[in-house]
Amino acid sequence: MNKAEMIDHIAQAAEISKSGAERAVDAMVAAIKASLKKGDMVTLVGFGSFYVSERAARSGRNPRTGETLQIRASRVPKFRAGKALKDAIN
Repeated sequence: MNKAEMIDHIAQAAEISKSGAERAVDAMVAAIKASLKKGDMVTLVGFGSFYVSERAARSGRNPRTGETLQIRASRVPKFRAGKALKDAIN
């Protein structure tokens, strides 16, 4: 499912306009991004949690040349599915 299909589904399920559903999806994504940027965890009970993980600096290899290079430390977004989501899939 892509963003356009998600918007169509939300508009139908909530009986709202597609533009209203698009604004809602955009607002939710923006809120999650802002919280993660601050380092906060976003928990949607029954769905899951979005959080930021620290990735340490490490050495890697360029697959084309075989040359060793240094990969910087970074912060990466992660998602952990909640129990209700896991149960719904299985």
